[in-house]
Amino acid sequence: MYHLLKLELKKASLGWYWKGAIVANFLIVFTVYALMFMGKFEVEDIPFHTLEEGFFISGLFVRAVFIVFAAVLLAKLVIEEYKNKTINILFALPVQRKKLLSAKLALVFLLTFVTILGSDLVVSAALWLGNSVLQVVDQTVTFAMLVEKAGSSGMYAVAAAGTSLIPLYFGMRQKSVPATIVSSIIIVALISSYNPGFSIATVIYIPFTLAVVGLCIAAMVVHSVEKTDVL
Repeated sequence: MYHLLKLELKKASLGWYWKGAIVANFLIVFTVYALMFMGKFEVEDIPFHTLEEGFFISGLFVRAVFIVFAAVLLAKLVIEEYKNKTINILFALPVQRKKLLSAKLALVFLLTFVTILGSDLVVSAALWLGNSVLQVVDQTVTFAMLVEKAGSSGMYAVAAAGTSLIPLYFGMRQKSVPATIVSSIIIVALISSYNPGFSIATVIYIPFTLAVVGLCIAAMVVHSVEKTDVL
């Protein structure tokens, strides 16, 4: 499996992914800072006024962006190969189809997890350091707050990585790249709504439930690959 992952990683040519991740991180930091400044001046309907809320909102943006990125990866690594029938070349290799497809999905899961976790921590660190200089929010960051943020970042990254596999179901039905990407946007819209009161985004059980659904979909697709011909 390790060698298959290396092969898929080499084939994927992920320069666009890493460049997009860097740009997305800068935009997220800028957006959250802008919201924090508006919150400082008590602009109506700004969703947060504390660093904890800033950390949560930035994490929400990170997960939303990279779930969509994951859908693009799924489209590129799986859906397009089925649509163009280039997957037949891989299936002609003396390796089980299940292993080949599992490597592709594992790569999407791992890249999404690592990128979300890394980006969440980097963006949060940028907010913390920037606030210590600019004093946008009058609040001191404690060690307990940092530990809690690191732990929640890990949990949410796992949940988001699993959730990112759900668009595979919609893409595989019609071998459609647009369906894969659009379904990810709809999922993000449903789970990323946030307000200072009750919000779906604050209920940890929902992303973990969706992660289980995504992993089940991936397992179902892998299980059926031996029985399905690529026409």
